[in-house]
Amino acid sequence: MTPPPARRRRTGAAPVHSFPRRGAVRRAQAITTYGVGSLIAVDHESFIVSGLDEAEQSWSRDESPRIHERRLARLLDVDYFRLPPASDDTSRDGLRVRRFPLMHSCPECNDLQRHRDFNPPAGRSVCGTCEVDLVPSRFVVACEAGHLGEFPYWQWVHRSKDRGASPTALCGGKLKLRTSGHTSSLRSILVSCTCGQAPEVSLEGSFRRNALKDLGLKCRGPRPWLGASAPAQECGLSLRTLQRGSSAVWQPVLKSALSIPPWSDGRADPLAEHWDALREYDEREHVEIYLKGVFKGRCPVPLDEVMALLDAEREEDPDGEAAPTFDHRYRALRNKEYERLCAGNDESEHTRDEQFVCETPLGDQTVLGPLGVTGPMLVKKLREVRALKAFTRLVDAESTTGAKEMPLSNTPLRWLPAMQVRGEGVFLRLDEDRLDNWEKTTAVAARIERMRTAHQRMLEERADDPSRVTASPASPRMVLLHTLAHILIDEWSLEAGYPAASLRERLYAADDMAGVLVYTATSDSAGSLGGLVAQGEPQLLDQTLRSAVRRAEWCSSDPLCMETEASGAGGINLAACHACVMLPETSCEHNNVLLDRALLVGTPGDPHLGFFANLLDH
Repeated sequence: MTPPPARRRRTGAAPVHSFPRRGAVRRAQAITTYGVGSLIAVDHESFIVSGLDEAEQSWSRDESPRIHERRLARLLDVDYFRLPPASDDTSRDGLRVRRFPLMHSCPECNDLQRHRDFNPPAGRSVCGTCEVDLVPSRFVVACEAGHLGEFPYWQWVHRSKDRGASPTALCGGKLKLRTSGHTSSLRSILVSCTCGQAPEVSLEGSFRRNALKDLGLKCRGPRPWLGASAPAQECGLSLRTLQRGSSAVWQPVLKSALSIPPWSDGRADPLAEHWDALREYDEREHVEIYLKGVFKGRCPVPLDEVMALLDAEREEDPDGEAAPTFDHRYRALRNKEYERLCAGNDESEHTRDEQFVCETPLGDQTVLGPLGVTGPMLVKKLREVRALKAFTRLVDAESTTGAKEMPLSNTPLRWLPAMQVRGEGVFLRLDEDRLDNWEKTTAVAARIERMRTAHQRMLEERADDPSRVTASPASPRMVLLHTLAHILIDEWSLEAGYPAASLRERLYAADDMAGVLVYTATSDSAGSLGGLVAQGEPQLLDQTLRSAVRRAEWCSSDPLCMETEASGAGGINLAACHACVMLPETSCEHNNVLLDRALLVGTPGDPHLGFFANLLDH
């Protein structure tokens, strides 16, 4: 990671710099943890990852190779994706960062002021007078629109006795910050001003929801990750005080897709930037004329394949809406993946470049009949692309509306940051007839209604316009498949030697879908080695499912866990806790919400509630 370049006249030559390297992050972290707009601590310093505007040259094109996934690019309205720059010894540039927050304090002289006002030596973050390391402000402020700013220390000190903002102009004094040392609470952090017009005050109460509103402060729309080229936006929302390292400061909005035929062999990649134009033509001769004009008669993809790819893309167009919503188009993408996972592809269709190999296991699948499981598939080869679409602050990225998503640049881009993961997995479905009968059970419907009501209430509370909020996805089959995926991942982490964090779920739950894909989420030593695929053979899968269900019957927190009326954030879970079915956040699509193991194994009062209750001896 390097600081951004100073403002310079644009020239045709690539910029050459000698900025110091501040730290290193893995490529995947530049999407999931330290993406654009996030705060990163390096030793005793704090930085914010710069935006992707072309003028800022924040990502070196030589170190950010392109990757393609047409289905996901179409969903996100971009032409292609780029891998983040690698932070290794071969990297000459890497991610650009800016110092943030700018307010620092000196533990020796207790001065609290902007970093540059300490007159630190070039390349160092020390007090120019005391020569001790400066401490970045522990606190920042943010609003639900995604803006981020400095904590208003001056206004906090000079507030009036009735907690309102003081009308006094800047007093000319210097702020001081010290800790009393009596406790580790906010009460022990004391701020004062040398002007003498205001008494020394602590930061106690600064985290109240209306603490800054009571001072008359509202968000002015600062976007420090975009630099001086992006002026502040008109906002006016309420500000909240946050710890600099809080997870609420930055949450990524990630979207992903599997590479499936006919897009999974890479042959369509040279046409990545032309598909939107090609979609305008229905006639073969018109497509041919366009390709000849663009490629000067040397199109790298045969015309027959281009027409077949256009037909395949039109098949994924969602039906029923003239202007389908983003969620509707995302469901259409999942539907196509489900169809391909169910159908698989024959050995004869494979080429060396094929990135999706899905085959039927050789064993006898009838052993899975008593479990209500059908159609297992061995996904021997898969590729997933995960793109960083935007980010949020203060609100849950999984349940937010588009209005609260902050873009990664000040100007529209035709690409987004993304990671590609190659691995393997096991896909299985639930028997539709048995599932339909189970879903109609009164007790099942009652439990799901409790979860759906709690989830819908949370979505409405976090939405800008409650009347336009998306309906909760909670349904009997969705919660059942979600919990089933969790116990399978837990079982394979215990029996097959996979770390739980190296496995990931992908749910296919809708009126016409009832499947789950468990696959390797990393491509390191726990990646594509064939061990997970071996677990999908019917005999092994039968043993795994029976063992996982029996293990889920009891939790070390029972009877509290099983009998709770609500658990988890917002009371969205029922019988689910970290001692039984919860997973590492990276393994779960829904941030460990909408889980209930009672739907798998039943309850002591109603043992037949569970879908797999017949496997247990009650």
